[in-house]
Amino acid sequence: MAVSTSLSAALVPALAACSPSGREFATSSSVQVNSFARGEILGSRLNVSLAAARPVTSSRPLTTCKVSRGDKLPPLALKDQDGRDVKLSKFIGKPLVLYFYPANETPSCTKQACSFRDSYDDFRKLGATVVGVSGDSPESHKAFKKKYNLPYTLLSDEGNEVRKAFGVPADFFGALAGRQTYVTNRQGVVTLIYNNQFQPEKHVDETLKVLSA
Repeated sequence: MAVSTSLSAALVPALAACSPSGREFATSSSVQVNSFARGEILGSRLNVSLAAARPVTSSRPLTTCKVSRGDKLPPLALKDQDGRDVKLSKFIGKPLVLYFYPANETPSCTKQACSFRDSYDDFRKLGATVVGVSGDSPESHKAFKKKYNLPYTLLSDEGNEVRKAFGVPADFFGALAGRQTYVTNRQGVVTLIYNNQFQPEKHVDETLKVLSA
């Protein structure tokens, strides 16, 4: 299976500042896979392209435009569940909860999506917008949103280009797309980055805690 390395036009502004002299990091992964973790992997789609592209352990510097706490959201655009282009800058002016998840219709991702749905009124009272992002197509998002009555926008990151631009770390040696949530303030500045693959409902708890502070 060929892996495309081309970047969409939406990524050009965000990646223009990246160069071999820019931010770099080295990866080194070690994890014990218990029975619960194995069950989660079997219930999730493995990201084969990421596994092929990144070694298990590497001391080689990798260049990335990783979004860190205190950074502003990069000027990226993705298609929503209706196929419309949505710029992240659209959400500046109110708090934003932007959560990256592995895939639609997998056990943990469905639990996480429904947890955000069930707490949606709490987010609205705090003036916050919730947006989910995965590598699924707009059509898949539309069906997923309708099936579980999700009241918020889902963005399609086919090819995982925006996920890579944000620097969302993969799990299980790069085979499983990471589950990471970003909270931004009204100015679009990141105030929280929360990563927890196997406790998806915790993403709701932690983001509400920060927004309520």
